[in-house]
Amino acid sequence: MAVGEYYDKLETMLPAKRQQYLNKKLREQIAYAHQHSPAVKKSFEKAGIKPADIRTTKDLEKLPIIRKTDLLEMQKANLPFGGILGIPQENVERVFISPGPIYEIQPSSCKWFAKAFWAAGFRKGDVVINTFTYHMSPAGILFHEAIRDCGATVVVAGTGNTDLQIQIMRELKVTGFVGTPSFLNTILKRAEEMGHNVKKELYIKRAWFTGEMLPPSLRKTFEDDYNINTFQTYAVTEPGGAIAYECKEKSGMHLMDEYVTEIVDPETGKQLVPGEVGEIVTTQLHNPNWGLIRFGTGDLSSYVTEPCKCGRTAYRITGIVGRAGDAVKVRGMFIVAKQAEQAIMSFPQVAKFQLVVGRREQRDEMVLKCELKESGVDKNRLAVDINSKFQDICRIKIDKIEFVNPGMIGEKAKGIKDERKWE
Repeated sequence: MAVGEYYDKLETMLPAKRQQYLNKKLREQIAYAHQHSPAVKKSFEKAGIKPADIRTTKDLEKLPIIRKTDLLEMQKANLPFGGILGIPQENVERVFISPGPIYEIQPSSCKWFAKAFWAAGFRKGDVVINTFTYHMSPAGILFHEAIRDCGATVVVAGTGNTDLQIQIMRELKVTGFVGTPSFLNTILKRAEEMGHNVKKELYIKRAWFTGEMLPPSLRKTFEDDYNINTFQTYAVTEPGGAIAYECKEKSGMHLMDEYVTEIVDPETGKQLVPGEVGEIVTTQLHNPNWGLIRFGTGDLSSYVTEPCKCGRTAYRITGIVGRAGDAVKVRGMFIVAKQAEQAIMSFPQVAKFQLVVGRREQRDEMVLKCELKESGVDKNRLAVDINSKFQDICRIKIDKIEFVNPGMIGEKAKGIKDERKWE
C-alpha cells in the first residue's frame, strides 16, 4: 500500500523521464497486441504500417482511431471480443458488459486505479460507501478494489435505495462517498426532507465522483454548505478505467501513466498542442491482453503542461467540454445514437424521434419526442413499451416521452440533442 502524499513514483517523474517511460511501454504494448490480437494486426495492415513504425507516442497518429460504434460492429462481426483479445478465452478472468452489449476483459489487478482515490485522501480508517453498480459494469468492483488498496473500508451499496443508503451512512458513520454528483445531491436533499441535520447526523468528509460532470455550482454547494471535499476522476470503461484524476489543488485532472492519452482533431486524428480543444483518445498500457489501441472517447478537452502545486508532474486535462461524436453520457451511461434508434424505431408506430438531454435540479433528464405514423395509437401503452425496450438496450430509463404532431421534428434533426449547460 502507498505511503505519504503520492501513490507511486510514476506520479513525480520528470517530464523527459515520463516520455521515455511511455514510449517504452507503448512499444511493448504494440508489439504484443500485433502478435496476439487479430484485430490489431488487421488494423496495422490496413494502415500499411508495421509495429516497428510505432516508436513514440507521436507515431500513434499513423493508426486509425477506434470509437465505440466501431467496437460495437467489430464485436457483432466477431463475437464475443471482436478480435481484440490477446489470450485464449479460457484464460480470461473477468468479463464486463457495457451497453451495446460490448464485452470487455479486465486484468486481475488494477492497483494503479487507486491513485485517484489516494489523491482524494482516502486512507485506512475511512468508511467509504460505493454507490456504483456491481452488476455487469466494471465500475463497482474496480472502485471497490481501489478503495481497499488505499486501506479504507468499503460499504457495498450499489445504486438506488436512497432512504436505505441514508440509514446505512448514518449507522456506519460513513466518511467517504463514491458515486455520481447527482446521486449524492439526491441523498443530501432526501436526508433533509426526512428531518436529518446533515452536518451533524452524516459524517461524510470527502466525495469521489465519476460518470458525469460536476458543475461548479454543485461543487460549491457540497463544499460550502455541507463541508464535503469533492474530487473528480475521468474514467472510460472500454480501455479499462481511470484516465485522469484530480488532486487537492483541483486545477485539472492529472493523466494516468498507465495510458497514452492524446488530445486530437476528431476529423484528422492529428495530435493537438496544449490549450487546443480536441477529442480525448487513449491507449492503455497496463493490460497487454486487451489490444485496444487509440480508443476515441468522443469527449472533448484540452490539456496543460504547467507544473501543479501538488508536485505531480503529469500533464492535466482541463475538464470535459462536450462530445465529438453522436454518443452522449447521461447519468453515467453512454447513449449511442444507433442504439437509441435500434430501440425506438423497432416500434412500427414511430415515424421519427429525437432524444433531448437536459438538466433539472442538478440531475440529467432525458425526454423522448416521437412523431407517430397514424392516430389512434394507445400512447400510454406504447410509451411503456418503448421505455422498456430502451432500458433493455441502453440500460437507462427515459424520464418523459412526448408524442408530438407530425413535422415537429425537423428532417435534419439529430437523434440525440444535448441541451445541457455546465455553469
